[in-house]
Amino acid sequence: MPGSHYSRWIQYGLCTTYGYASLLLIWVLSTNPTWSRVLIRHSEIVLLVTWAVFMYRDIWPLGTFTLQPADMHEGPIFWVKFGILTLGAIIVPLVIPHQYIPYDPEDPFTEINPEQTTSLISRMLYIYIDPIITSASKVDHLPLEQLPPLCDSDAMKNLVARSFKYVDPLQSGSSRHLFWKLLRVFAFEHVELVTMLLLMVISGYIAPVGINRILAYLETGGQGALIRPWVWIILLLLGPLLATVTSARYSFVVGRMITHIQGIVTQVILDHALRIRLKADVPESSDKKVAVAASTPDTISVVDEETSTLAEDQRSSNSEDHSATAASGSAGARPKDSSSIKDVGTKPREKKEGNTIGKINNLVTTDLNTLEFGQSFLFLLVFIPFQIALGVVFLYAILGWSVFVGVGVMLALVFLSGMVTKLSHGVQVEKMKRSDARVQTVTEALGGVIRTVKLFGWEQKMSERIDAQRQEELKAVRKTKLLWVATTLLTNLVPMVAMVVTFTVYTLIMKKELTASRVFSSVAVFETLQHHFKGVANIIPVVIQAKVAIDRINDFLLKTELLDAFSTTEGTTTLNPDSSSPGVIGIRAATFTWDNSPSGTETPGSKKRNFKLYINDELTFKRGHINLVIGQTGSGKTSLLMALLGEMHYISMGPSSMVSLPRGGGVAYHAQESWVMSETIRNNILFGSPYDEERYKKVIEQCALERDLSLFDAGDETEVGEKGITLSPLPPPGAQVLAALDVHTAQWIVNKCFQGDLIQGRTVILVTHNVALATPIAEYVVCLSPDGGVLSTGSLLSALAKDKKLSAEVAKESKKLEEADQEITEPRPHVAAQNSDGKLVVAEEISVGHVGWTPLKLLFSNTSSGTVGLIVFWVVYFGAMFLSRLAITTESWVLALWARQYEIHMGDPSEVSVSRYLSVYVAIFVFSLITSAISFTVFFFGTIRASRVIHKTLVETLLRSTLRWLDKTPSSRIITRCTQDIAAIDGNVVAFFNNLVYITCEIVLKLGSVIILSPIFALPGILMGVVGGWLGHLYMKAQLSVKRELSNAKSPVLGHIGAAIAGLVSIRAYGSEEAFRQESFARINRFARAQRTFWDLNRWISVRGELLAGSFSTALSAYLVYWQHSDASSTGFSLTMAGALERIQQYLVIDQEPKPTPEGVPPASWPASGDLRVENLSARYSEDGPKVLEDISFHVKSGERVGIVGRTGSGKSSLTLALLRCILTEGTVYYDGLATDKINLDVLRSHITIIPQVPELLSGTLRENIDPFSQYEDAVLNDALRSAGLFSLQSETDEGRLTLDSDISNGGSNLSVGQRQIIALARAIVRQSKLLILDEATSAIDYETDSIIQESLRKEVAKNVTLLTVAHRLQTIMDSDKIMVLDAGRIVEFGKPAELLDNEKSFLRSLVDASGDKEKLYAMAAGGRSL
Repeated sequence: MPGSHYSRWIQYGLCTTYGYASLLLIWVLSTNPTWSRVLIRHSEIVLLVTWAVFMYRDIWPLGTFTLQPADMHEGPIFWVKFGILTLGAIIVPLVIPHQYIPYDPEDPFTEINPEQTTSLISRMLYIYIDPIITSASKVDHLPLEQLPPLCDSDAMKNLVARSFKYVDPLQSGSSRHLFWKLLRVFAFEHVELVTMLLLMVISGYIAPVGINRILAYLETGGQGALIRPWVWIILLLLGPLLATVTSARYSFVVGRMITHIQGIVTQVILDHALRIRLKADVPESSDKKVAVAASTPDTISVVDEETSTLAEDQRSSNSEDHSATAASGSAGARPKDSSSIKDVGTKPREKKEGNTIGKINNLVTTDLNTLEFGQSFLFLLVFIPFQIALGVVFLYAILGWSVFVGVGVMLALVFLSGMVTKLSHGVQVEKMKRSDARVQTVTEALGGVIRTVKLFGWEQKMSERIDAQRQEELKAVRKTKLLWVATTLLTNLVPMVAMVVTFTVYTLIMKKELTASRVFSSVAVFETLQHHFKGVANIIPVVIQAKVAIDRINDFLLKTELLDAFSTTEGTTTLNPDSSSPGVIGIRAATFTWDNSPSGTETPGSKKRNFKLYINDELTFKRGHINLVIGQTGSGKTSLLMALLGEMHYISMGPSSMVSLPRGGGVAYHAQESWVMSETIRNNILFGSPYDEERYKKVIEQCALERDLSLFDAGDETEVGEKGITLSPLPPPGAQVLAALDVHTAQWIVNKCFQGDLIQGRTVILVTHNVALATPIAEYVVCLSPDGGVLSTGSLLSALAKDKKLSAEVAKESKKLEEADQEITEPRPHVAAQNSDGKLVVAEEISVGHVGWTPLKLLFSNTSSGTVGLIVFWVVYFGAMFLSRLAITTESWVLALWARQYEIHMGDPSEVSVSRYLSVYVAIFVFSLITSAISFTVFFFGTIRASRVIHKTLVETLLRSTLRWLDKTPSSRIITRCTQDIAAIDGNVVAFFNNLVYITCEIVLKLGSVIILSPIFALPGILMGVVGGWLGHLYMKAQLSVKRELSNAKSPVLGHIGAAIAGLVSIRAYGSEEAFRQESFARINRFARAQRTFWDLNRWISVRGELLAGSFSTALSAYLVYWQHSDASSTGFSLTMAGALERIQQYLVIDQEPKPTPEGVPPASWPASGDLRVENLSARYSEDGPKVLEDISFHVKSGERVGIVGRTGSGKSSLTLALLRCILTEGTVYYDGLATDKINLDVLRSHITIIPQVPELLSGTLRENIDPFSQYEDAVLNDALRSAGLFSLQSETDEGRLTLDSDISNGGSNLSVGQRQIIALARAIVRQSKLLILDEATSAIDYETDSIIQESLRKEVAKNVTLLTVAHRLQTIMDSDKIMVLDAGRIVEFGKPAELLDNEKSFLRSLVDASGDKEKLYAMAAGGRSL
């Protein structure tokens, strides 16, 4: 009865347990989702523990020979109870869907990813991905919108909330390395990964243990066995299944974490970029003695000091009215004069790289992609050491203490790998520096000054410059590949040496025999060690690359100079509110510099002049009025605005020091060089403000935009491309519509806008050189002195009385205003027909279907030169690879032969020569290493050559693309091809293909061996191939679509970051950082949506492949595992093709300009004159577009000056582009007697010089801008600068004078527009072209500079040079030899000015008669060049 009593208590316990579980499940129905999830998990654990108890009591004893089940007396009832319990504890938890629990309960997602609600078994086997596989199999391409929605835990909003308190330098306040910060954020994930890795190691030993026990049972006939064989048979199935599940979970966590890390790091880079101090991106000099100051030191990269405006914005704001005010007790001093300056003719100096833009592009492309593979460091720290430790323990059990000798030798040789690893790190750092330099040049050439490159015919020379930088980068890539080969050889050699030493010690010192069981078991373990060492060889390089990448990102986050508002460095004054002066706009007792370096405060672009803006007393602006800031060039007018905005470094001059700009009511900022987003015109105007139709129409009217918007079919819904580019090629009308102001427009703005109702009551701080124009509205004037101080405040008359030079300039400006009536309507280029939706930027290209042969051929056909070279390359590569794999297969045959000798000599094993067979085994191994090294080396050298050819072809293709294609394609897409995709070809594409060939050789040899020895295995092999091929087809159809969408989703992220960097000052002034962050969230979320699906699809095929392989017998599964790996390798290779080679191939077939031919090279003496004859010239921007020029014919003799005038859209700019063959043309143009359509484009454009309104300059020195390719002596360059009028604007004693060694920032942003015009004119003079085209600038330059340029054109340009001037002022062209009047693409008048004025119906006469100074214009026409 005691047993019955015990059984009764067990039943009581079971009833209590089941009742408790039932209560938990009832409670679930009445609680919130969070508690519901907890209760369900708790009930599942209760039932699972109960099930485990029954397993131990009743199931486990069935698997033994000695134990008996405790509850078998219940008979069938027990099996019913156990079946029901199994259903409730195992099956139901595996198959029941989960309830959606939002990551943020206050903001649940409406679209839920199936991953968040699917069952456990579905998540383990990725069944929830099946609908995507099915959908993709039915269409050519699966768009991003049809992919599963983003999980809310993956959304950037939630990731930022989770991580930024640790990774953002500002929020965390920590200077710890980014690696440790990310480790802190993802601590739980890393614990889970370590757990999965340990389980993977353990699961890998389950099957071998099971095989060992089964063989032992068969050898002994079951004598002494405790566990029944079926238990070990089940373990043979459970081992691979556990390995598959743990591996799938590991990959899932890794994929999700990598997606999170890439999103977080991208966002933190953008956030940090919004805080950096804006300084011109110019190369640093190692020669600090050379003067390179710019003559406009108070301008920065997005601000021109001539027409900058700062105004209160009365948009509603949720923030309180607060001031950016500073107070401190530290003192500051006025700057001292600098020492003398070297001559203009100083030779070029050595420069360090100033590749800020290129570096940021690399950080968010190449470096972020590199981080993806850095997660393998856990394999180095956990998986491989644990595997090796277990292997050593196993070897010790077989070979005794001799194994420790072998392990000692192994450790002693590891230092060689350490040396190679150290070298690899240094080479990787070098490679990334060179990559930054190349990307900087590519970014500038293809994204900044591409139009200048094309108009000047510099395509070939720029291509050669980029190719030279690419060669330097590939030298480092070549070193990286060779070091990888060295690492591979070492990691293969070390275990083999350890094995030989161990066997030697075991036989010669320990005097023991190597039996068959010891040899084969130990060799198998040594091969495992060799496999893991080989894994180390593959992992170490990518971990090193990831370390370099995260170091670079960390340096950017911790070492980039920030604005004072964000800086925590020592010596930076903290900005604190000053309650004594609420609402005041002004500065008191403060000095401002362009950086906070202790050695000095250099102006952007300056290496000698340390410009400082200092306010000794108090400067306050009148609230609710228009304040004018005036002063001579270089006095610091724009610097004053930058100081108020917090863009300059603040230095206190006393305890009462302060700078205050209330932002509660909003701040609006307008720079002369307007920054626009790649958005519609309306969105650019609104810039995040709510749309108020009445107010919006007033803004359009008062800003004189009505007429401009009428030019576009879509009106203000017309899309503006990057940098204001719309459909017209040159100059960009977006910039014209939104920024540039001619005199008439400027007068309209003054009268209608500044004196209109929208400005009333608002505080306006206006910086302008056009003092006369602003005089009627100026209520308070601040005049700055040339040394950066305040000369006077108050009325305009008092300011002019203290600055005679400025007073003279104002007098000239007043005269200029009087002549404004002479000015022709501001020309804007013809706008080609557009769709009514106003779209400009075309959708990014996406290939469909499988990867074609063309992109593959791009790589394979460029590995060597010539047909014979290609044949030799591939024969050597494939032959060496096949021989190396054949040698490895032969090793197994030698082992089998060795084992057979033990069977033959069973009576006396000592007769078997261990040294003989071991020597043969080692010799074959060494042969395999040598052939592998040959194969790898030949392959890497060939693919590096192919990579160079591909890059060179890509750059040349892009440089020779049409202007139309460039206008429609965002530069971010172009840069992505030249960074991310080229990096993929350097790395992943080559690695995947090498793995594909490697594993393919393994397949052929191992499958062949199996079929030869056991032909019966041929049928399972075929079956495996059919099933695997079907799964692979389904997978590839879906994954190719996802990979293509993934690649395309990266460009918008890169473009957004580039736009933010370009508009830093405007974004910060408007306080629009949060809007840009939210847009970044949306773009990164879109990228993450594709990336998460990409990782899930990878695991879908891997899980099915592993389960398929594990279902076959042990002998066949070895081959099937190799086959499955081959599928993964070939799949990875194909996907990499889709992400890199395909995208590059797409850009190799874009619209191209004609390539140079030998027949297109003119005689060396051409052109001898500037004679220009045009016959029946018609032109259009696209093949299906309307004609913008129609049947134009004219003749300009050499040396004639021709003015070109006409209303907006008449075809003036189109004519200049047609002469340069930048658009599609019909008819014939003869230049010095030769038809231009028969001449190579680079030759034609190199002999015609065009000076656009706003010339584009290259980053580098002034010398490099005038003579980019070092073709002329310094004396020639100095003469050109003198002839262009530069020296008329500066004296020899000017501290900040421009010299040939002056550094020019990207695009010339640290110079005024006038200075850029002069440099462009000097460039034209140096080129000595016989035909010069000038698109005359209007109010973009001051009167003095404009007069100098016009005088230079009249006197310094050679008499035999033909000059075509697209005129904006009649005074400029009235002394021309001839004037051409265009209308609707046709010539309506062409002749001498005097002759045209004699015709009463002349269009030119109507313009002159309507002007306010027609008598003077008539006199100019009559006098010709004498005036």
